Amino acid sequence: MTAMTLVQSPTRHRPAVRGTAVRGPAVREMAGLSEAVVDLSAVRDNVRTFRRLVPQGVMAVVKADAFGHGAVPVARAAVEAGAIWLGVARAEEALQLRAAGLIVPILTWLYDAAELMLLGDVDVDVSVSTVAELQRVVSNPSVHHVQLKLDTGLHRSGSAPDQWIELTRAAAHYEALGALTVRGIWSHLSHGDSQDAVQSRRQLQLLRTGVVLARRAGLRPSVVHLANSAGAITLDAPDCDLARIGAGLYGIDELNIGLRPTMRLMSKLIQVRRVRIGEGVSYGHDFIADRDTTVALVPLGYADGIPRISTGQASVLCRGVRMPVIGRIAMDQFVVDAGELPVEAGEPVTIFGDGSRGEPTAQDWADWAGTIPHEIYCGIGSRVARRYEEAAR
Repeated sequence: MTAMTLVQSPTRHRPAVRGTAVRGPAVREMAGLSEAVVDLSAVRDNVRTFRRLVPQGVMAVVKADAFGHGAVPVARAAVEAGAIWLGVARAEEALQLRAAGLIVPILTWLYDAAELMLLGDVDVDVSVSTVAELQRVVSNPSVHHVQLKLDTGLHRSGSAPDQWIELTRAAAHYEALGALTVRGIWSHLSHGDSQDAVQSRRQLQLLRTGVVLARRAGLRPSVVHLANSAGAITLDAPDCDLARIGAGLYGIDELNIGLRPTMRLMSKLIQVRRVRIGEGVSYGHDFIADRDTTVALVPLGYADGIPRISTGQASVLCRGVRMPVIGRIAMDQFVVDAGELPVEAGEPVTIFGDGSRGEPTAQDWADWAGTIPHEIYCGIGSRVARRYEEAAR
């Protein structure tokens, strides 16, 4: 794998760093103590995989700074690969994408009334679940496009089914007055990762009914969408226009469809020392050496997204060897057991990657922490520099 152009994320407020081609993830000298290396070619490949496998257009979900990867670089790569919409959770995320020059349609679903004018000024679609929300949108004449959300079973947001007719009639009234355009109707799966798709099919049928009622009210939405990454594969929904691809964009391959992981987390050993049999390591001496051994310090901790709960289970890769994490993971650092390997300060360490070199994966860390890889990616803190590469397979 050869990495070509390397730049740090502009969203992390760090100076740009450019490097030459490198042979592997551990060869290039890191600009800081640690870095998350994002493979934009993998982002593009994942978009193309979904475009090949599903009939719908792709909405690339780049909320939460693109799951910690960097929203602007990832969004650009996704659009270059054929994503026709971008999805974000918060208003400021949409504004960031527009400020970076991204002109494709954007949907946001969490916003404050005070942010509506800003969103309207840059033509961002806003989600609406109630008549009260619709009226707030109408009171901000800069907002042009809305998407009505129907709650089909997640019971988190969206219009309750018994209020849907009222909402669609109100939206049709305001649309007839020229106050807004209802561009889309959408909902959210509650069991999107379930392969039998029983609940998802129920939700799809409710959404279809909602679309029929909206059309009877006089609305003509141009996009209808329901499925997430997994649901796009398991749910046969040819009448939907978009599939919202979030987890799959980053190589979280819940259905083994050939997605590529998009991030590897790198650090280095900064101190190496010997401990004797019977000596303890880190807070509380939860680890007591059962032999004389070499231990090394890695400058990442739970403030950087390393799950503290994974203490005693996790490992990292150094010199091609898995080294166990020992003692409690602290806020800024953790310790690994190098055994009798002659390691030195400055040696590179892979915290996670795609597993092709024997390193742990984000899924491994999720398993150790009792969570999902989404949380591992999103947890990588701002002290970790982001570096972007275009890696040929």
